[in-house]
Amino acid sequence: MSFSNFNMLVWIWIGLALVVVPIQLRFTAPYGRHTRRGWGPLIDNRLGWILMELVSPLVFAYFFLTGSAVKTLPMWVFFGIWMAHYLNRSIIFPLRIHTAGKKMPLSIVFSAAWFNIVNGFVNGYGLGTIAGSYPESWFSEPQFLLGAGLMLAGVVINIRSDNYLIRLRQPGETKYVIPRGGWFERVSCPNHLGEIIEWSGFAVMCWSLPALSFAIWTAANLIPRALAHHRWYREHFADYPTHRKAVIPGIL
Repeated sequence: MSFSNFNMLVWIWIGLALVVVPIQLRFTAPYGRHTRRGWGPLIDNRLGWILMELVSPLVFAYFFLTGSAVKTLPMWVFFGIWMAHYLNRSIIFPLRIHTAGKKMPLSIVFSAAWFNIVNGFVNGYGLGTIAGSYPESWFSEPQFLLGAGLMLAGVVINIRSDNYLIRLRQPGETKYVIPRGGWFERVSCPNHLGEIIEWSGFAVMCWSLPALSFAIWTAANLIPRALAHHRWYREHFADYPTHRKAVIPGIL
């Protein structure tokens, strides 16, 4: 695929992200606390999570490793970041969460897997073939240093928030409670905020269109999801803190 054709494909992919935002604001994907009937056959929540997330690192790794670009150390760092994130997201995290007896629609698993396949391809092929080689001097470039700082901050917020949510329940429990403390005093979904910051940092580190597309898609998916969570908390808990925002402290 030529550079121009690939870039056109990525711009179309970014445009699609912007198109789906109002749809996701109106219709919340039916899994987790938003699970509801009418979306077809159901599958075990943990298994569904693993299946839909695992395709991303597999596709990304294939297109990166088989790509024609000379793989330099910065590129291997980018590869390692992607793989480490999805090792946690597709294996470690779903095995830790307490979701015994919960289900998700198989249609959601397929749609999420398709989304992850496209993102894995765009970034794996973009980094492994289209981007060319990043010199080792890239480590000292301002965008790499700024992006690395943003990404580290996002990872810390995301993982700490996930850990807190997991500890809210004992094995076998499925009830929801109001999270309190830390970033949860500012927003309802600091785990989503952390992931948005994380992939925004990755986009700055790579300074590439494919990485930017993933940052945009992350925000396009998680901001509507966070708003839906925020509404759910306020509907189900009369004493839910009124000063909290959904995902961006003091703003949204």
